[in-house]
This record gives sequence, C-alpha cells and structure tokens, in this order.
Amino acid sequence: MTHRERSIEHKFADVNAIRLHYVSAGQGKLMLFLHGFPEFWAEWEAQLSAFGTDYHVVAPDMRGFNLSSKPAHPREYHIKILVEDLRALAEHLGHTKMILIAHDWGGGVAWAFAHRHPEYVEKLIIVNSPHPVVFARELLRNPMQQNASAYMNFFHKSEAESILTQNHYAYLLEALTGSGSRWRMTDVLRKRYLAAWSQPGALTGGLNYYRASPLHPATSESEKAVLRQIANAPPEMFAVTVPTLVIWGELDTALLPGNLDGLSDYVEPLTIVRIPDGTHWVVHEQPERVTTCIRAFIEP
Repeated sequence: MTHRERSIEHKFADVNAIRLHYVSAGQGKLMLFLHGFPEFWAEWEAQLSAFGTDYHVVAPDMRGFNLSSKPAHPREYHIKILVEDLRALAEHLGHTKMILIAHDWGGGVAWAFAHRHPEYVEKLIIVNSPHPVVFARELLRNPMQQNASAYMNFFHKSEAESILTQNHYAYLLEALTGSGSRWRMTDVLRKRYLAAWSQPGALTGGLNYYRASPLHPATSESEKAVLRQIANAPPEMFAVTVPTLVIWGELDTALLPGNLDGLSDYVEPLTIVRIPDGTHWVVHEQPERVTTCIRAFIEP
C-alpha cells in the first residue's frame, strides 16, 4: 500500500435522496474535485496527493458513476439536481466555501453551481469543459464542433450501453487513450476503470448526463430552438462572477478551442491557460502542469 493510498479515506454521504461515494484527505479549506465521463474520482489522484497536505481535498464519484447511487431515468440528472448534489455534499462536509475544480461533465455541473451558488465558491477551476452559452453557440454555428460532438447523439441511443460494453469496453478505452490522446494508462489503472464501468447501472448513469442535457448537435427544429434560446440568453442569466481559471488542452478533438471565444462575456474575472500540446485528457497527460496551474491560481 502506497503512502497516497494510506492517506485517502473512502466515505459515503447520504444527500439529496441519493448516496454519494467520495474520497477525502487532509484538513483546511475545501478543494472539491469533479470528474467527467467516463471517469470516476481517481481522475484526480495526482492533485489529491499534491494538495492533500495543505487542504481538505475531496473527490466524489458523481451521481451515476462507480460507487455512487445510479438513478436509472435521465430526469434524475437534470442540472438543477446535480447542482444540489454538490451543495448538499459541501454541507455534509461542514463547508460553506470551497475551491471547485472540475473537468468535462464535472465542469458542466461546476459552471452551473458557480452561477447559482457563488457564495459557496471562493475560486473556480475548469479543465476542458465549455460554458453552456458558448457551447450552445458553437453547436449552432460551428460545423466543426457539430461534427466533433456527434458522439453525443450516439450516447442518446438505447443501444449505446451494449455497444460501449463490447470487447471489454474497447470504445471507452479507445476514447481515453487513443485518437491522439497522450495518456498511457497503466494495466493497474485500466483494471480500476474497468471495475468502475462494470458497476451495475454505471454506464447508464454516465450516459444519462448526455440524455438529460439539451447541449448536443440538434437533430430537429425544436432542438435548434432550445440551443438558440440558450445561445441568445442575456449574459446575466448564465454569468459566473467568481474568480475563474480555465485550463484548456488545445488538442481536444471533442471540445474545440472555439469554446474559449467570447467566454469573457459570461465569466469575470477570468484567466485562461492554453496548453497547446494537451488533449481532452490533459489532467492525466500532464498532471504536474495542471497542478502547477491550479496552485498558481489559488496561491498567488
């Protein structure tokens, strides 16, 4: 057992009518780390180790993932419900202020949380996760982003789960470590991911984030109308007013750098760090660099 494994405690919180599994280490200010799809709390192991000596670091399995509760219906993954999961978890942990760090779908929830509960957020750090208004605009107007996001519509299909499980989850492994990714997953970590995906209901839970969201390439006029409504909303309806750092791997093939254009119209104060040789999985590819960016932002 490594020192890192000894220092991390696995716990559960009964909040918002579900049970969330989370790992916790250290004491002090709360740093709450949110993973994306198709990950789980272990996405942030390097950062938990780096910050656990000075902060109370917590990384939950989000609703629907790994060891947390996995409601079966997409309506249980509405963004308002996901935001309340985080608020209730912070209260359970005894904190009313946090540094919030998030990637991918965790970032989608974090953007909404920071907008709705700015009083809880001391600083916000987002890694390769688009602001909803900017993403809606890109999905409407940018054919390259529409093409890059086509997988989202596949995730809406009823057969998605069976396809994702084929050949020992080959699709998900390829998504994480193929297609230009510079992350070389160890055999030990691969087994941990396979175990997380194999949890009953876990794939459906993760896919329900996509199924509950209007943010995907439109396939009908009604879906386009919803995207227009979001994209054309007054800035204050989606404004984030807490100090925010956005770290962006520019080689991301799913979420293109155009998602940074105009971001300052909705987020103030905003700092953007572009990582030219980072992909969507920059947290894994360059953990030390991500950690350094976070530390420079929260400890100026």
